[in-house]
Amino acid sequence: MKETKYIFVTGGVASSLGKGIIASSIGKLLQARGYKVTIQKFDPYINIDPGTLNPYEHGECYVTVDGHEADLDLGHYERFLGIQTTKANNLTTGRIYKSVIDKERRGDYLGRTIQVIPHITDEIKRNVMLLGNKYNFDFVITEIGGTVGDIESLPYLESIRQLKWELGKNALCVHLTYVPYLAAAGELKTKPTQHSVKELQSAGVQPDILVLRTEHELGLSIRKKVALFCNVDEHSVVQSIDAPTIYEVPLLMQEQGLDATILKKMGLAVGGIPELGPWRKFLERLHKAEKTKPIHIALVGKYDLQDAYKSIREALSQAGTYNDRKVEVDFVNSEKLTEANVEEALKDKAGILIGPGFGERGICGKFIALTYARTHDVPTFGICLGMQCMAIEFARNVLEYADANSREMDEKTPHNVIDIMEEQKSITNMGGTMRLGAYECVLQKGSKAYQAYGTEHIQERHRHRYEFNNLYKAEYEAAGMKCIGINPESDLVEVVEIPTLKWYIGTQFHPEYSSTVLNPHPLFVSFVKAAIENEEATR
Repeated sequence: MKETKYIFVTGGVASSLGKGIIASSIGKLLQARGYKVTIQKFDPYINIDPGTLNPYEHGECYVTVDGHEADLDLGHYERFLGIQTTKANNLTTGRIYKSVIDKERRGDYLGRTIQVIPHITDEIKRNVMLLGNKYNFDFVITEIGGTVGDIESLPYLESIRQLKWELGKNALCVHLTYVPYLAAAGELKTKPTQHSVKELQSAGVQPDILVLRTEHELGLSIRKKVALFCNVDEHSVVQSIDAPTIYEVPLLMQEQGLDATILKKMGLAVGGIPELGPWRKFLERLHKAEKTKPIHIALVGKYDLQDAYKSIREALSQAGTYNDRKVEVDFVNSEKLTEANVEEALKDKAGILIGPGFGERGICGKFIALTYARTHDVPTFGICLGMQCMAIEFARNVLEYADANSREMDEKTPHNVIDIMEEQKSITNMGGTMRLGAYECVLQKGSKAYQAYGTEHIQERHRHRYEFNNLYKAEYEAAGMKCIGINPESDLVEVVEIPTLKWYIGTQFHPEYSSTVLNPHPLFVSFVKAAIENEEATR
């Protein structure tokens, strides 16, 4: 049996340098060479998963096909590599400790004292190697969240130290640091990188490769200096300079031979340089689209933070590329949207997307946006809560149920057009049941959604607690809102559509999770196309 190679990606100096993008780029380059690759993210925080975290704390909560609420970096892994991740690809300190404590309670440790070393570190190591042992991957890339020097990261660094010692050439550490530019002095400073590496070395880990994040070109002299003071050979110091798009990063890393260096250090033949033809064609198309006049799409939501809607923004960008137009996403805060200012906020938008979310805050603004979109026939896409808001707005203003609502907001309302879900393959979370992961959906032939997918049977990922109330289904359809996507097992309404409008579709599921660089999601491609046509028609 072949031996799995393990690559660890750590970060220093500052957070948010792009470890996930570097890990994804390494994975993409190795995948292009024919290797079977997967990536996992280990987060040092003590939450069991990011499902209960405020988006302002940790950005978007990504959902895997098997229903795990995961870190947003898993979205990067899937978009870059075109793979599907699972619960095993994302681990937190909370899950590590819970697993160890559960074992202790069962008596698995035979009364021994439980300690960070070896019990916590052994559990981390077991999970590092789990995917490689189970699925026989050629490479398992493990990104360690946080920054070297954080107290929470120490058990992970100790685990890496042990694994590098145990696995020899089958384990390698890539350390990402930041090289700041001091404008007053006109100099790039390597001292923060030296300190970061020293901190990593103090934990017993010598980085094999350094990736230097920078806004300015790093000369050969700077790289030699870093190599000398950090005990790394010159060819193993590469720069990650600002790029027009994150999808350029694999090519920038390939130009500097990062993948070749990894293969050499791990005792593998380098061979020829992959052409990455489809990836380059995507980038060519992206750059051409970026030069066009942008179409403006309003993203109506309550989280004024880019990372809170990361997958949606990326899916819109990809859809724009494949429609040969640049998409400019304009965030519209639904909390501040009123009947008095909605015209000003949305009048110049080619399309409107009503974003997902939880809780009552900002809901009224979404209703106002939907009324405007429906009555002005603007292409509109509602996702998860956005679809539920579509149903409520339609009930209030078309079916004339002025009190239409959902149980989440008002249990006394007689017209609960969005009802609490029956417990299916759900889990307990956030004080209630959550429907998570991939479910089947059958689309009605002839519908716009069916035309976009080009197939009747689809499978998409969910993250919700409430569902369309089927008691009102006949009334909706008679009034013009068709329920054109149904889960075959539960009869749950998955997709609604108003066929008389240009493009007005709501999905209970999250299609953005399935959109990748080389396979953009068909609903987003169709939505952006409709937005372009709407813009052209209203010139």
